[in-house]
Amino acid sequence: MTDRVPVLRIGDVLLVSIQMDLEDQAVLNLQEDLADRIVSWAAHGVVIDITAVEIVDSFVGRMLATTAAISRMLDAETVVVGMRPAVAITLVELGLSLGGVRTALDLEKGLALLRRSRTARP
Repeated sequence: MTDRVPVLRIGDVLLVSIQMDLEDQAVLNLQEDLADRIVSWAAHGVVIDITAVEIVDSFVGRMLATTAAISRMLDAETVVVGMRPAVAITLVELGLSLGGVRTALDLEKGLALLRRSRTARP
């Protein structure tokens, strides 16, 4: 049985906290669960907390970019928070720009970024 990543709601923002190594099926489950909840809860933002992620590879980078693209298609902006310096360096070295994914240092700053973005939208 594949573990599922919990998707929590904070107002109209969904919080995904990655606390485990993600394998293919877990990522597919997460993307499906997240898409369903964006629609059912009318969420406008998604925060993906990767504080517990110590090592990244191209798979993790693609997963973040793809998840953000799915959210964007459903009218929800994605912010990745809690990125460690070593993770940022590795992503740059791998050539993964994470296009369309905004970042913030921590959850508080990520939520503030989404609030500002929401008020700036027409």
